[in-house]
Amino acid sequence: MNYPKIILKHGKEISLKRKHHWVFSGAIFQKDSNLENGQLVAVYSSKDEFLGIGHFAEGSIMVRIISFEEREIDQAFWDEKIASALSLRKSLGLTDNEETNVYRLVHGEGDLLPGLMVDFYNGTAVIQAHQIGMHAHLKEIAQAIKNAFGDQCSGVYDKSAETLPKNLGITSNEWILGKPKTDLVQEYGATYKIDWEKGQKTGFFIDQRENRKLLASYSKGKKVLNTFCYSGGFSVLALQEGAAEVHSVDISPKAIELTEENILLNPEIKGKHESKVADVVKYIREIGDDYDLIVLDPPAFAKNLKARHNAVQAYKRLNAEALKKIKPGGILFTFSCSQVVDKALFRNTVTAAALESGRKVKVLHQVTQPADHPINIFHPETEYLKGLVLFVE
Repeated sequence: MNYPKIILKHGKEISLKRKHHWVFSGAIFQKDSNLENGQLVAVYSSKDEFLGIGHFAEGSIMVRIISFEEREIDQAFWDEKIASALSLRKSLGLTDNEETNVYRLVHGEGDLLPGLMVDFYNGTAVIQAHQIGMHAHLKEIAQAIKNAFGDQCSGVYDKSAETLPKNLGITSNEWILGKPKTDLVQEYGATYKIDWEKGQKTGFFIDQRENRKLLASYSKGKKVLNTFCYSGGFSVLALQEGAAEVHSVDISPKAIELTEENILLNPEIKGKHESKVADVVKYIREIGDDYDLIVLDPPAFAKNLKARHNAVQAYKRLNAEALKKIKPGGILFTFSCSQVVDKALFRNTVTAAALESGRKVKVLHQVTQPADHPINIFHPETEYLKGLVLFVE
C-alpha cells in the first residue's frame, strides 16, 4: 500500500476513530500539493496513526473514507464490498422475493462506500457515483457486481452524469457491461416500466416501496390525490388495491407520461385515473375538498444547510394547503427526502402547518426509508427519508 499521505490536525482524528466517513478541509494539517481529485489517499493522525483510506477531492469534504483498514484498493476489495452488500439484501429477503424484484444494492456510507449508489432492477444494475473517486472505479465495481450475481445480472449501467459535479465535464451515461433483458419490474403485484436512461434518480423511487404498500392499505373505495407523482408508484398501487379514483399531478410532462404508461401496464386496474401537468401548490389551492387521501412526496427542497430555511417554509406552505383541503376523516401522507431537514424539524414544520390549517390532526404512522437503504449508526447523514401519515378531522 503506497498512497499519498494526508495528516490531520491534533484532535481531528476523533470523528474517524468513531467511524464517520468524512474528512473536512478544516481538519487537514498537511497534504501533498499535487493531489488530483478522485485520487486515493491514506489519512493519518497528528501522531502518525493510520486512520483510513479514501478518495480526495477539493471542497468542504476533502476525503471520503472507503476503508478503515490498511489494505490495497484492488478488485478483491470491490468484490468483498459488493458481496457484503448483496449478503445483507439476501438476509432481508429481497433477492428472491415474490413481491418485488427491485431493491437498492449499495447505499453509500450505509454500506461503507461513500459516494456510491447501486440499484438492482430485475437483472439490471444501475450505478450512480456521487464523487469522482468512485467514478474512477466504475469498471472494478461493475465487475464486482457481475462476479456477485453471475447470470442473474444481465447488464450494468452507469448513470453518474446527473450526480457528479458539473465541472468534471461528464455529460453522458453508458452501459459498462452487457445490456438489459427487460425494462419491466414488479412490486406488490404491479408492473412498472423503468426508464433508467432518462428517468429521475436511477429510474424509480425504490425508497418508497414500503410506504406505497402502506398507502395501498388505506385506499379501497377512496378518492386519492398523488402529488409529485413521478412515475405513478403510489397511484398504481392505490388503484390496484381498490381506490375509486386517483388523480396524479406533477410539473414534469415526462413524469405524467411515465405515470400513464404504468397505469396501462396494469389492465386489472378498475378505478378511474386522471393525470395533470401542474404546479402542485397552485393545483391544491384550486381543488375541492373531497379527497380522502393526499400524498405529498416532493423532491428535496434543500440540498444543503444554506437552503434549509427556505425549504422549511416551502414544506410548511405545501402541507398547510393540503391540510386545508383534505376531506374530514381524510389521511395525508407527507414526506421529506431532504437530509438536512431532520425528523424533528420536519415534524415541527408539519405541526406548524397543522396549526395554520385549523384542522385537528393525529399521527398514525411515522415512516422512514426501507432496510435496503441502511442507516450507518456512525454516519447519521445516511438517514434522509422521513414521513408522517396523518388523520385529519
